[in-house]
Amino acid sequence: MGSKKKRKHSQYSNDEKTLGGIISTKQSGLAATLTRLQGPNHHSRAQENPDQTRQAAGEDADSWTVVGRGGKKRKTNNYPALVYADLHKQQSSIKLGDLQSLVLYCLADGTSPSWISVRHHAQVKKAVVLFVPGLEKGMFDGSVVFGAPTGNPVEDPELVDKTDPSAKEEASQNVPSSIAVPKQEGLSQNLASPDDFLPMRLAADTMPQPLKPLAGFFEHLWPVKAPGDDRNSKVYSPIHHMLNAQVPKSQDQKAAEKAIKGPKPANGPLWESKRTPITNFISSKDDLRENDYVLHPAWFGTEFERDAEIKRRADAKQSSDFGWMDSRVPDLEAGDSPEHLIEKGSLTAGRTVLAMDCEMCTVEGGDPALTRISLVSWDGNIVMDELVKPDKPIIDYLTQYSGITIEKMQPITTTLPEIQKRLLEILTPNTILVGHSLNSDLEALKLTHPFIVDTSILYPHPRGPPLKSSLKWLAQKYIGREIQKGHGTLGHDSVEDSRACLDLVRKKCEMGPEWGSVAMNSETIFKRLSRTPRSGLCKNQGEDGKIGAIIDHGAPEKNFGHMASFSIGCNADIEVAEGVKRAVSGDPDGAMIPGGGVDLTWARMRDLENLRGWSNNHRYDLIQMDNELTQPTDQTIPPSPSPSELAVQVANTVRHISEIHQSLPPCTLLIVYSGTGDPKGLAKLQNMQRRFKQEYKTKKWDQLSVRWTDVEEQALKRACKVARQGVGLVTVT
Repeated sequence: MGSKKKRKHSQYSNDEKTLGGIISTKQSGLAATLTRLQGPNHHSRAQENPDQTRQAAGEDADSWTVVGRGGKKRKTNNYPALVYADLHKQQSSIKLGDLQSLVLYCLADGTSPSWISVRHHAQVKKAVVLFVPGLEKGMFDGSVVFGAPTGNPVEDPELVDKTDPSAKEEASQNVPSSIAVPKQEGLSQNLASPDDFLPMRLAADTMPQPLKPLAGFFEHLWPVKAPGDDRNSKVYSPIHHMLNAQVPKSQDQKAAEKAIKGPKPANGPLWESKRTPITNFISSKDDLRENDYVLHPAWFGTEFERDAEIKRRADAKQSSDFGWMDSRVPDLEAGDSPEHLIEKGSLTAGRTVLAMDCEMCTVEGGDPALTRISLVSWDGNIVMDELVKPDKPIIDYLTQYSGITIEKMQPITTTLPEIQKRLLEILTPNTILVGHSLNSDLEALKLTHPFIVDTSILYPHPRGPPLKSSLKWLAQKYIGREIQKGHGTLGHDSVEDSRACLDLVRKKCEMGPEWGSVAMNSETIFKRLSRTPRSGLCKNQGEDGKIGAIIDHGAPEKNFGHMASFSIGCNADIEVAEGVKRAVSGDPDGAMIPGGGVDLTWARMRDLENLRGWSNNHRYDLIQMDNELTQPTDQTIPPSPSPSELAVQVANTVRHISEIHQSLPPCTLLIVYSGTGDPKGLAKLQNMQRRFKQEYKTKKWDQLSVRWTDVEEQALKRACKVARQGVGLVTVT
């Protein structure tokens, strides 16, 4: 009678082939059959075993294991490797959370990923994650055309555009051709082709020239679905979803939270308070721009910048010729308070803090107009609470939201210019304005001020931008207060809302910068690592947990850079590459990065993103786009680079990635991900939809400058799908 023992996992090793850090195994199934029919690009390939690399890692050549029933010995090793079976039972694209789980599994206490196996994951010593927006699958399969770097016509057949001409159909006459998204053919829109989620094997002989070096150390290109909401056609932040992880909760914690209706109370008792002055929370110029604020002239240090902004505001009808005013602040330094006037531990840092909230009604023409303004001081006293008569007849009082009625407005004679004049006397260079989504209030006032603390920015949405939490939700969650009880019936109270904003800011100052951030509902990937001891140390050796670094353009320490132990600011991708090498290896003298480097390095390369117009900068010109929507043209979105320009930049980006790979020590996990697909079409269509919704409330169909039908709606959904089609590359050195 034969033995009924099941073979051990190690006995399956004869069915595997090592692929330079990635192992491919055979597996049957419908998906595997489809892949074989699609050609060799989906088959695994064998590469030489990285013996020299393993020896450099200190592999014990005499390590043995017992396999088989007869107890026969054969050599084995403990070198880490990524194991990928044919399709690995893949039925959908991997997500950014899957890449994050791979990092946590290798370096911390994460669970084993289901889309790929990691052999000897405990032997992975470091991880480097490169965020490279601008990369997309079309670059690898030939859909995106690369030109010769010299600018000469492209003769190489591998660089010829392979896009099906019939798939380049415009969504409708209202959708510009530059953002029209091809309709799917052959498969139902609800059915995904295996090509949409299966990894594509990289082969240098079939890849465009600028990308060939990647085939030397990456085995597959993985489709990675960006975070988002297909139903509402939104794409969420790929940075937030990579750098933040949910904290596992016990069954008791889940049951307790389920019993609570509405927002769950913030976990205050376990929080370590860190008093922080309000000046640390003043929004930066980039934050204000990204949240649709009209910028005050004090933000522009050079005359050239000021002149350019004056011209932009004039074109957008936001200049003094159209009733706009700027507070009397000559420059940003004028707001600083002398040190001797600041009390020790003061939350206001010697500044005057005023909270503002406005209520609006709809006037003739469909535009919102100011009808009430409230200003409240830091101690909660009312500084101003006035009703304002618009210069146009009111057609909708919006009582259910504003609380304004025809009876309240009948005796009012105060006008907007009178309110502006009073505000210019109140808003000094020392004043900080506090509010929730204050950009809409300042737009109604036709006023700019440089020092803004916006609670919608201060308390980011749990799922990241572009979503924002409501003031009602924030007040209930973080200060335990019910406001706006008359929402939908009697309307809001602008004084009550102003005081709620003040208390939210005060709470933030008392508790610290991370209060109300994602760190409360989740934890950063770096914090998770800090609980894991570094290699060779025991868990009881105090604070010797794993450390990380963030390298990014600009000043990352002012944004998400504070998550990591170290942050390095850069001005170009070449500096990012050098920063990664420095973080991984450490400073020779330990000046900043300790000897031996950090365990996890996250870095972003932006040169390709900026060249292709994938950055958020294209959102800043939406007002200008509005004037062009009646005659959509390709100039309403940033122009695409020429094939030769794109080829040069891709080659530079690949060179930086290659240099980073070559500098990494053995047993290092390297991940490259794009975050999203092309977001330009989605941004344009979202703006068209927003314009349509504004006009539809007050204009007849034949008077609309933009029409939104099911054709545009489907184009928006296809554009969202394109924007969520990111890519990823993984390997172990």
